[in-house]
Amino acid sequence: MEISIKVIVQDVFTGIEKLVSVAFSTFVAKPAGKEKIHLKPVTLLTEQDHVEHNLASERRKVRLQHEETFKNLMEENSKFEDLICDEEEGTVSTRGTSVQSIELVLPPHANHHGNTFGGQIMAWMETVATLSASRLCRAHPLLKSVDMFKFRGPSTVGDRLVFNAIVNNTFQTCVEVGVRVEAFDCQEWSEGRGRHINSAFLIYNAIDDREELVTFPKIKPVSKDDFRRYCGAIARKRIRLGRKYVISHKEEVPLCIHWDVRNQVSLSDDNVKAFKKLVAKSGWEVTSAVEKIKIHTLEEHDILSVWVEKHVEKPAQLAYHLLSDFTKRPLWDPHYVSCEVIDWVSEDDQIYYITCPGANGDKPKDLVILVSRRRCLKDSNTYMVAVKSVILPSVPPSPQYIRSEITCAGFHIHAIDSSSCTVSYFNQIPASILPYFAGNLGGWSKSIEETAGSCIQFIENATDDGSISIF
Repeated sequence: MEISIKVIVQDVFTGIEKLVSVAFSTFVAKPAGKEKIHLKPVTLLTEQDHVEHNLASERRKVRLQHEETFKNLMEENSKFEDLICDEEEGTVSTRGTSVQSIELVLPPHANHHGNTFGGQIMAWMETVATLSASRLCRAHPLLKSVDMFKFRGPSTVGDRLVFNAIVNNTFQTCVEVGVRVEAFDCQEWSEGRGRHINSAFLIYNAIDDREELVTFPKIKPVSKDDFRRYCGAIARKRIRLGRKYVISHKEEVPLCIHWDVRNQVSLSDDNVKAFKKLVAKSGWEVTSAVEKIKIHTLEEHDILSVWVEKHVEKPAQLAYHLLSDFTKRPLWDPHYVSCEVIDWVSEDDQIYYITCPGANGDKPKDLVILVSRRRCLKDSNTYMVAVKSVILPSVPPSPQYIRSEITCAGFHIHAIDSSSCTVSYFNQIPASILPYFAGNLGGWSKSIEETAGSCIQFIENATDDGSISIF
């Protein structure tokens, strides 16, 4: 059974309540014999009950495939070794963050069966993890979240519990600390062999004297074990990110940007400026690297952005010519069924009507978007294609489709030399397509990589005059 726990604090003077934390605990009923105990299903009375029940089912799916997903991501992350070697200066080793603590289980720490309280072990684990995080940041670490406390076995009164903590990896303003707990009875202690009873990965932020978030230094693995923990932290972050957004089910907030011919220059410039701002953001984290494709993510106040970077063996001008014409998008992107120009605003600005296939039994989606193209200047080697949704009275929402929106997206094309370029696709992801991206980021889908590979093949198979060959 899954049990949700919410902790709320109330100010005794004002009566204002504030949500402190949320957790989901999974319990099993211990049988008296060998057969499992089958629990009765919960009774759903309200609409909110049905929503929570469905979200719990989604979380269960993620939990059940966690081990397989983690294994696959670890195999994929083994290719990160070359990336790590090329990291910029300022990387540090985590050797100095290793912390060990030993606790003796006494009667007040255990229940009436003599088994140690799970909460007591969790508290001890947090203490040792906090010390480990503080050694890296030299500031005041704050526990942000916990990635699965796993109880592998019991400990009892009289056991010595050995807690080992070390920083595994850092991600801009947060750090992951791994904690392993081993239990020893008297005989096991004398023989030097313990029982692995608990593991957890705790995520910390840190604040400085001005109460601002501290940016952690990047980690450089030194040993094979360092590299395993480094890659494991990246895999867990991807799973957390996917888990967070696949069950978020946030309602889409309409952009309400109306297209006005009298203001078309300003709307086009705003489109390009917003895209430039997204491209220039700092703090991107590499979450996947496969041959010619890298995927980066950026989280800002629960807004998720994705950057897909591709190396293409064709000139930048040709890639720009092909990608800026959205009528060609269905040739390589399976998420676009049709794409037609409905208003040729200017040479560099067009409005398109797009239809997309449905997912998970939903109706197909449609969009109305403004595409603003910018060629590179004489002294530059960069091209941009900015995209955002607009509202056009002549194309109202249809009951046949779910009207979707693009907040800020586009292509950034940078010439490497006369015959190759880097094509970067950026998207500040709206709620309507979060589940699609979540599966990719979480590691249980490869459609982003597959679409990026199709895009590379589409460009590289084109002739120098821009004509398309079938592949």
